[in-house]
Amino acid sequence: MRMVDVILAKRNGKEHSKEEIDFVIEGLMSGKVPDYQIASWLMAVCWKGMTLEETACLTEGMCNSGEVLDLKDVGDIVADKHSTGGVGDKTTLVFVPLMAAAGVPMAKLSGRGLGHTGGTIDKLEAIPGFKTDIPISQFIKQVKEIGMAIAGQTQELAPADGKMYALRDVTGTVESIPLIAASIVSKKAAAGTNLIILDVKCGRGAFMETEEKAHELAKTMVEVGKRINRPITAVVTNMEQPLGMAVGHTLEVIEAIETLKGTGPGDLHELTLALGSLALVKAGKAKDEKAARMRLVQLMESGSALEHFRKLIVAQGGNPEIIEKPELMPTAKHEFDLLLPGQDQRWVKHIDGRKVAEACKILGAGRAKKGDPINLAVGVVLACKVGSVVRGGQSLAVVHADSEGEYDAALPILTEAFTFSEHPVAMDEIVKYSVS
Repeated sequence: MRMVDVILAKRNGKEHSKEEIDFVIEGLMSGKVPDYQIASWLMAVCWKGMTLEETACLTEGMCNSGEVLDLKDVGDIVADKHSTGGVGDKTTLVFVPLMAAAGVPMAKLSGRGLGHTGGTIDKLEAIPGFKTDIPISQFIKQVKEIGMAIAGQTQELAPADGKMYALRDVTGTVESIPLIAASIVSKKAAAGTNLIILDVKCGRGAFMETEEKAHELAKTMVEVGKRINRPITAVVTNMEQPLGMAVGHTLEVIEAIETLKGTGPGDLHELTLALGSLALVKAGKAKDEKAARMRLVQLMESGSALEHFRKLIVAQGGNPEIIEKPELMPTAKHEFDLLLPGQDQRWVKHIDGRKVAEACKILGAGRAKKGDPINLAVGVVLACKVGSVVRGGQSLAVVHADSEGEYDAALPILTEAFTFSEHPVAMDEIVKYSVS
């Protein structure tokens, strides 16, 4: 079998056999197939798509390219939650310690920034000393001992996905439903979890810009999960504007801490409670979502959720003092206010999350190519949300930048992110519906 023939087959719209997909994965792992041919194949998949059977074969192949964890000793239920990616999405930083505090073990494999969205692993590395590259033995031990662990891609777990994930980020092949589905589900399967909640985002700040595409991705992952015996529940959520107020690694960690205290932004707070309530009911920890929500609110208000975040930081080598002293994390040298021109009163009609993310990338918060360093300190903190009333001269956002030149470069695209109305604007619900 030759890789060029596999590429041509997919380019011509043919369905791959399991043997062909296994050949691609083996070539990727052994290095026998060079990156440029894998990239060509990825582009062909983006153009021609994959059937559910092909996607399930790719998922299973990537899962089995490394070790598959057995977490039966941890408990009857071990959960994982994954987001398809959105601007300002720091939900995992809140969800994992909150679930652990509620008695649901969390074994979480996360990724770095992909496309225009930030990655959970990058955010956690804003915490001094925090180790995201931990051995499998520590990962399992930590879940047993403190009920949670968050780790990045390792050479042991779904290594084929790790290699493919990095290539997709820099070859314009991120926004493919089969590739996204296989990437996410393979990591979940390799981690050995048996309660999987997937947050599928739709809107301008997400990979799936329309609700139709988000529903297709959610349905694909649920169906792939069935084919490989991993029950999955997917929740379609709104990402028309950034989630929360903060976009940028240090800034998002700070906002996650506030949310764990119960004082975070309303949309992030609501999303965490909605996903958490669903997980608690499925884990048998609450009789219904109302009871589950009450339990989660109590864990925030009592300080238990935040204390579990502290335990997570300590367990993975980080400095827990950042909870009280956020200035210990990387901090931008300058703060600039983006002011609304004029004097009139207006309502915020839309905040384009993608443009906010692109502005942050100009500031240094994103990667242009595989392996690029990123600036963990910079970013944007919104001063308003869709539906907010604003007046001329009022701040729309605070830009955290390391130089005035970077701010000037990001300003035009950040300004374009905001549109206004002369009439009141209602904000859509953050959670749309679930698919299972």
